[in-house]
Amino acid sequence: MGSFFEICVKRPVMTIMMSLALMVFGAISLLRLPVRELPDADPVVVNILTLYPGASAEVVESEITQTLEEAISSATGIKQILSESREEGSVINVEFLQETDEDVAAQDVRDRVARVRGQLPDDIEEPVVSKQDASARPIIWIAFYSDRFNTQELSEIAEEQVKDRLQTVPGVSQVILGGEKRWAMRIWLDTARMAARGVTVLDVERALKTQSVELPSGRVENVDRELTIQTRGQLQTPDQFNRLIIRQDAQSVVRLEDIGEAREGVEDERVVARFKGKPAIGLGIVRQSRANTLEVADGVKARMAQIAPTLPEGIEFKFPYDESIYVGRAVHEVVETLLIAFALVVLTIFVFLRDIRATLIPALTVPVSVLGTFGILYVMGYSVNIFTLLALVLAIGIVVDDAIVVLENIYRHLEAGDTPLQASLKTMREIAFAVITITLSLVAVFLPLAFVGGLTGKLLVEFAVALAGAVVCSAFVALTLSPMVSARILRSKSETEHGRMFQWFERRFDNITARYERILGWSMRHRALVVTFSIGSMGLAWYFFANLEQEFLPEEDKGRFLAIGITPQGSTPEYTDRMMRQMETIASETPELDGYFSAIALPFNGPGDATQGFMFMRLKDGDRRSLRDVVGGPRGLGARFITEVEGAIAIPILPKAVDLGISQPFELVVSNPEIKDLYAFSQQLTARLMKEGFLSNVRASMELTKPELDLKVDRDRAGVLGVSVADVSRTLQILFGGQDLADIKRRGRQYDVVVQLEKGRRLTPSDLDRIYVPGKEGRLIQLSNVISFKTEAGPNRIERYNRQRSTTIQGTPVGVPLGTAMKRTEAILKEMLPPGHSYTWKGESQNLLDSSGEIWVFLGLAIIVVYMVLAAQFESFVHPFTVMIALPLAFLGAFGLLYGLSWVNHFGVGMFGWANYAPDPPEIARTLSKIIPRIPSMNLNIFSQVGLVLLVGLVTKNSILLVEFANQEREKGLDAVTAMMNAGRIRLRPILMTSFATIAGILPIALGLGEAAEGRRPLGVVAVGGMLTSTVLTLVVIPVIYTLLSGRSRPKGNPEEPSPGTDSAA
Repeated sequence: MGSFFEICVKRPVMTIMMSLALMVFGAISLLRLPVRELPDADPVVVNILTLYPGASAEVVESEITQTLEEAISSATGIKQILSESREEGSVINVEFLQETDEDVAAQDVRDRVARVRGQLPDDIEEPVVSKQDASARPIIWIAFYSDRFNTQELSEIAEEQVKDRLQTVPGVSQVILGGEKRWAMRIWLDTARMAARGVTVLDVERALKTQSVELPSGRVENVDRELTIQTRGQLQTPDQFNRLIIRQDAQSVVRLEDIGEAREGVEDERVVARFKGKPAIGLGIVRQSRANTLEVADGVKARMAQIAPTLPEGIEFKFPYDESIYVGRAVHEVVETLLIAFALVVLTIFVFLRDIRATLIPALTVPVSVLGTFGILYVMGYSVNIFTLLALVLAIGIVVDDAIVVLENIYRHLEAGDTPLQASLKTMREIAFAVITITLSLVAVFLPLAFVGGLTGKLLVEFAVALAGAVVCSAFVALTLSPMVSARILRSKSETEHGRMFQWFERRFDNITARYERILGWSMRHRALVVTFSIGSMGLAWYFFANLEQEFLPEEDKGRFLAIGITPQGSTPEYTDRMMRQMETIASETPELDGYFSAIALPFNGPGDATQGFMFMRLKDGDRRSLRDVVGGPRGLGARFITEVEGAIAIPILPKAVDLGISQPFELVVSNPEIKDLYAFSQQLTARLMKEGFLSNVRASMELTKPELDLKVDRDRAGVLGVSVADVSRTLQILFGGQDLADIKRRGRQYDVVVQLEKGRRLTPSDLDRIYVPGKEGRLIQLSNVISFKTEAGPNRIERYNRQRSTTIQGTPVGVPLGTAMKRTEAILKEMLPPGHSYTWKGESQNLLDSSGEIWVFLGLAIIVVYMVLAAQFESFVHPFTVMIALPLAFLGAFGLLYGLSWVNHFGVGMFGWANYAPDPPEIARTLSKIIPRIPSMNLNIFSQVGLVLLVGLVTKNSILLVEFANQEREKGLDAVTAMMNAGRIRLRPILMTSFATIAGILPIALGLGEAAEGRRPLGVVAVGGMLTSTVLTLVVIPVIYTLLSGRSRPKGNPEEPSPGTDSAA
């Protein structure tokens, strides 16, 4: 291996070509890599959606959900089954183990559903089985709004003039219409007129299905020509439908116009959508899985600019949700941070070396390593995202380390009188082993990531590959390009004339070295005291760790947020609409908002819920208050929503660093087979949690307050009168639920013909008395003769967790992080959980639990793997232990800095609240609020855990340099103390250089500048704090531990044999 590196030093053209190849292929890969906000981190989930118009939640559960759950429960690799049965629909989410192939899982579920289709009701819509895909979420929402057009007209214009043209934009997979009021032919029936003419709704259904059809009818063929027969039997206009014959006999003809009216309308009148108070619909742009988010967004905006002149006058459009803005800014800020880190690293190297030529050598490592990493990402099928770019920013300070170690050793030989070529060749023989060991130990840290599942593992794997790839590329450059360039551009001692600045710095560093030697000598004489201090440091690190708060993901100011409005069960769309208008009024009075899009009864995973409204809000660009200040505080949007919106619950949901959906962070699942018992306990627990005060907006998903008419058929009476239960059910289903009974073609598109009872005829339960069903010999039987009903409250939805009935209790932590809220809730559950009930967590809460366990398993495995690599490299069981003593020393700084900054944040938040929200705050409060910063997310979260993982690889580097050099000295016959004293003196400069270069590269992340700062700041804080304490303490503690474990005896073996650092060993 050493000979290969010597060849690289002697053959500059070959060495340059190898580095250029890395850069060229990396640059090509960068142009082809997709750009997105996050890695593809979705779990393997298969969704089953089944619609059953007119059915209640209990009917849906018993007839659909339970049957499908039974069929799919035995599928291989299922992790959990979550289902929700609600009015008119069933939604089942089947989550599989992470290693399961999603295509195989989806096909397995699809086959199992098909096998039980015959057991499901005939009049359901066919179950839809689909894979849950992160790339299937829209990256842009376009709001079409107007003062002159209603929502139906906007829907037609968007579908016919915009949707198809947007779908041809390169990279666009699908265009979703949200809040659409799709055109339909509506047939409104009048029960009084139907009874007068002896017609039932089943007669209407029969007439439509037999007289408004269009079927292929074959062709006429002769010797020369053939003619296709087209039967034009489909009705087209309201007048044609009104003239449709429903029933005919010798005495009379009953047409549709005699019993009702056909007129143009919309499929679903419950959906309402507005943009800034004006009628609107939304167009959601879904990109292809490998498409570049920024390029797709630019293409969509360019296409909209082309479409705009062709739209009718009075139609406007805005982009209330645009993920590309945040992604673009975040990528720009990370690239800017990368450049700042690069400048700081180069400046740090120059301060130590005071030579522009020498500084250039490690600086060359950065572009080669970074571009080479893009090539690795492309081969692995990954993307350019916040995590991979964050890895490259961290790598800036790391990739120069190997080159610094090589350069410093070359410098040492130059100062001894060698020529640049001689110094480079000697360096390759001496430290190639150490560089390879450092690289392998850092890369080995990330190998156990293959054993980490769940969201944490998916988010970290691309980060790990990017960082490990950059380290491998940097080691290659450090052992090939760096010594070759050094041999050609550095000057020997006889050719170098050091200036006054160099001499001044050198004297200062000589003083530092002399003081360090005295400290190291004192430490060798007081080893017991040093060991005691080390143990105390570890105990203090544990104290900091034990008192740190926990959350899964920090909040992130993405310039947008969501609010949910929830009205009482049984509320009509009109009632919910009035509540949403209150929220819109509050939003319109907030100057920081650029726009807001509100919608009611959106069909998310099934039929729309008329009791829920959503409002998407986007903040203005440029200088503004932070999102936390706009929403939080006693005068913020969140407080106004809660206190000023009457008749509804309004819940603001701030975005996280990683978007996981639109639910609240706190999600507790309580299970029990009995609905009434489950509901009673959920109400008790909800009240207790609200009373405790650490959660706000606490609510249970299941409520037994939905008004229902419990209708029963008197089978004996019905039998006497010749009335079938099926006819009763179908009659009510059509008249009160509305049914699609035929199709109609209009402007080349297929639309529905929906039949329903006129709205004024279905306002109260007494309207059931006016309904007639067919009986014996064609007689009409009044429905009230065969049914009885009573009004009662039923469940709005029935959730099931792993086939057990359950309810989800959601909330937002107040004043405490998510982890603390979960611990307090579990303490309450131990006190009040009744027999027969059980609980678990889901959503972000479950992710927090999973990540907490997984990250420590990962850290443990990483430490074991690093130990194994070091043991193999050093051919020793003892020396790896010595090297890894640096880890607990690093944790002291990591946890200590996090803990200290968390207290600074608490104090800063208190001062800010005092100065801005107190009735008459003193001047000192205003002054302190400007001085003391608010630094959120200083706790244990997924980003700070990534920092801990990074430390495992970083902090062993200094120990390796010390131990490796000491081993070489001992091979010369020196005792352990003398060998380590020499190692400390000679390796002090490269240790300080590499450590400060690494810290300089990570410092911009720790400072948290720009977009996505709140998420990545904890990572930088952990890494900087850990590097600071490990660098200082490693220089003292590691030599002491080394001498204690090695003793003063000479090493085993022949001292004349070459050391592991020599050419032959390498």
